[in-house]
Amino acid sequence: MAIHENLLGGPPPTHLPDDPEPRELLAGGTPAADVAAKYPTSSLAWARLADEAYEAGRVVESYAYARTGYHRGLDSLRRSGWKGHGPVPWEHEPNRGFLRALHGLARAAGAIGEQEEYERCSTFLRESSATAADTLG
Repeated sequence: MAIHENLLGGPPPTHLPDDPEPRELLAGGTPAADVAAKYPTSSLAWARLADEAYEAGRVVESYAYARTGYHRGLDSLRRSGWKGHGPVPWEHEPNRGFLRALHGLARAAGAIGEQEEYERCSTFLRESSATAADTLG
């Protein structure tokens, strides 16, 4: 038996490749819109834009930003071997942009009354990473 064998029989965790530049720019105070423009595939930049819009009461804008980050993340997950389900661990920092965008999409969907999308995204987040669901609330 291999040391890293998944004893539950499910797919292995997906770990997105690290892309430190957007994360470092955001941490250094570069506006999220500038980071998203320079790195449009960065789910983290789009998730940050979604958070900023939501906090400012611009829920529909938040929804659009979160959906962009979510789809950019799905593209990256698929390129990393993800087959549409399985763990996307919060503990692996490069996964956090996608997970934050997914959370933001659920939050905004709930705020505009799109219950089915809220439930789908909330379930998807919890199934991808219970830690992310608990951390992001």
